[in-house]
Amino acid sequence: MALTDTFARQVKWSGKPAGDKHSDGGGLHLHVMAAGKYWRMAYRFTEKQKTLALGVYPAVGLSQARKLRDEARALLAQGIDPSTAKRAAKAGLVAAGENTVETVGRAWLALHRDGWSESHHTREQRNLEKDLFPYLGRRPIADVEPPELLRVIRKVEERGALSVSHRVLTTAHGVWAHAVAEGKAQRDVSLDIKKALKPHTKNNHPAVVDPGQLAELLRATDGHKGGPVVRTALYIIPVLFQRPGNLRRMRWVDIDLDGALWTCPSEDMKGTKAQKRNGPPHLIPLPTQVVHALRELQPLTGAREYVFPGFRDPLKPMSEAAINAALHAKGYKGVHCWHGYRATGRTLVREQFRYPRDVIECQLAHKGGVTHGGAYDRAKYLEERTEMLQRWADYLDKLRQGADVVPFPQRMA
Repeated sequence: MALTDTFARQVKWSGKPAGDKHSDGGGLHLHVMAAGKYWRMAYRFTEKQKTLALGVYPAVGLSQARKLRDEARALLAQGIDPSTAKRAAKAGLVAAGENTVETVGRAWLALHRDGWSESHHTREQRNLEKDLFPYLGRRPIADVEPPELLRVIRKVEERGALSVSHRVLTTAHGVWAHAVAEGKAQRDVSLDIKKALKPHTKNNHPAVVDPGQLAELLRATDGHKGGPVVRTALYIIPVLFQRPGNLRRMRWVDIDLDGALWTCPSEDMKGTKAQKRNGPPHLIPLPTQVVHALRELQPLTGAREYVFPGFRDPLKPMSEAAINAALHAKGYKGVHCWHGYRATGRTLVREQFRYPRDVIECQLAHKGGVTHGGAYDRAKYLEERTEMLQRWADYLDKLRQGADVVPFPQRMA
């Protein structure tokens, strides 16, 4: 006799060690034991008696158990063992779980972790965890189609972050390329949507590159009423035009005031972990004006690690915001920023003194011949850069005094 929902709900275990079997027909029965109630299907395959587990009551109700029984009988009619088919399906689900976008993405992150800088790894991880995983993380990576990925990246566009949307696409490209290489996806779907994103034009850091305007900027920052740390930094930054992160983390131990040289360790420079670990230090000559400014600051911060310690926590370097806040207070918000001094130095040193680009690029610690106009050893051109920076520092002093403010000559290509 067929079972009913009421019977399945009310039936109790009789106490028999082997349990009680209540048949519903077609091999389906409810096996009632002390631990619970289990749906089972008895069947024969290749002349062998077998049992197929169909679920636990009440999670699997009577109607669902019957549906599973009918599906198993359909497989038997095709000469397929339903137990074997169930194991294959379960294995497929496990494989799909191992090949989700999130699983593959985290594997890709782990693969490159040792080769990336900390900041690069953090950026890639943020792109995944903020903009990809919440929407596609549980999807098998092989099943994601280009329109799905495009919809996710357009969510980034919709919040006005066009530059971030392009970076997220670059991150997705890394993940899908890894999936293809590992045999977990057939193709890199990120390539199909590259031209569908809104174009993004990279904005340069605001920078003063006119001698007359630079003279005004120098006089304005010389009049800064803040503490000596920020005031000294404001004086030195335009002379050396190094990256903000490097100058913020300038350490007394790396400075030779008698030799007028700052040796910036490779681990502090921009680059991959391998470059930071194995690269040469960046040598920065110190003009006499900078040496004098540092000697005046030394009695105040010389006992600390950093030349420019933080205001709130002197054990840490000062923040980039400290300099930019001073520039904003002088009315230069959107006109000039700390990083802008690099463009100032690069432009005016070239325009005023005609030093070779390779010498200037070496001072900037730029890497790569394609992007910055010439491969070089960072330790090269030390003599040329020493002369160049002294001439540049003298020129800045004349600008402060209102001299040598001349129009640009014709720009060179």
